[in-house]
Amino acid sequence: MGTRTGRPRGRPKGSKNKRTAEREAATQEMATRIGKALGGAFEGDAHAYLTSVYKDPSKPENVRIDAAKAAIRYEKPALAPVEQGGPDTDFIPLAKRIEYYTRRDASESSASKVVELKKPDQR
Repeated sequence: MGTRTGRPRGRPKGSKNKRTAEREAATQEMATRIGKALGGAFEGDAHAYLTSVYKDPSKPENVRIDAAKAAIRYEKPALAPVEQGGPDTDFIPLAKRIEYYTRRDASESSASKVVELKKPDQR
C-alpha cells in the first residue's frame, strides 16, 4: 500500500461499474417503453416483460432465448406423464408397478443372504 494523498483511487466500494450502470439504465428505459406500450399492464407482470424481451428483434439473441426459456412455462403447460395403453391392454398403475418391483428386488436381495444352518456332527 502506498501513502494516502487524500485523493481516492479507483471506484469507491459499493458503486456500480459502467456495464452495470448501462444495463440498469437500459432495463429501466425498456420497462418505461413497455409500460407505455401495454398501458399499465407491466405493473409487476413478469410474463409481459419476458414476452416483450424475446419478441424484440433489437435485443441480442442469447438474451431473447433466455427470456423465451423463462416465459415458456407460462405460455405452454408442461406435459403430464401419461400411461400408454388402450381398453384392450391390462392397465396397472405406475405406483403399483413400482411397489411390485421394490418388493421383488428386496426379496431377491434377501434371498442371497439366507444362510443354511447345519446340525453339528454327532460322533
